[in-house]
Amino acid sequence: MYQEESDTMGPGPGARAAPGTPATATGLGHLLVSLQLTDSAFPSGFYTLSHSLEGFAHAKAVDSDSLPRLLESLVLHGVGPADATALALAHRACRAGDPDAVAAVDEHLFATKLGREMRQAATRTGRQLLDLASEVFDRPEIGAYFARVVRREAPGTQAVAAGVIYAATGVPVRQAVASDLFAFCASFAGAALRLRLTDHRKAQTLLHGAAPVIEEAVEAALRRELPDVGATVFASDIMSGRHERAEARLFAS
Repeated sequence: MYQEESDTMGPGPGARAAPGTPATATGLGHLLVSLQLTDSAFPSGFYTLSHSLEGFAHAKAVDSDSLPRLLESLVLHGVGPADATALALAHRACRAGDPDAVAAVDEHLFATKLGREMRQAATRTGRQLLDLASEVFDRPEIGAYFARVVRREAPGTQAVAAGVIYAATGVPVRQAVASDLFAFCASFAGAALRLRLTDHRKAQTLLHGAAPVIEEAVEAALRRELPDVGATVFASDIMSGRHERAEARLFAS
């Protein structure tokens, strides 16, 4: 089982950093990286995805009342066992200095995505994430893996790209997995808003209610190994396939 790295300890209560001190020196650096990567303003392309929700909406298979149950199912049986687990494994491999192992996780995750739409969404956002992060964070591990993706030596799925970035910037794995799962839930809630399945107030209640589900998914993801990576959300795969052939679409997936 993957053991989490210890968080960097900052100065004690009441201590004040000198002006211009890097955030990592105050113990806030890792948190700030997580906040930046999960902010909706970070242009990774997540805002273009509905994570199959638009397909459910077209089929009238979801409404405001069933949104929390659908989100829970997607987290616990979809993104948790697949993307979140792959992120943790990629994080481990990157921290170990093993880019070939990172690529193996990447290829495995890509192969588990059954629909073309989901595969394209994962690699498009992953490539964008690596491209931008290599410039923003200027870490050699990020640039090297992005170059590998550009050479088509690895697919560059979003979860694995995030794992590389979090590992390269020193963000502990539990925080990294939790951050990415929260980003997924926030993206789902945003899609629900744009599809008029909820309003702004209920969307925040939806996100708050997802917290225990995220915690459960994080702990499960940290216990899994590569053969365990894969989702079992067949209804979501079907809705994604229908969405791919829809005449009118608001989202890319």
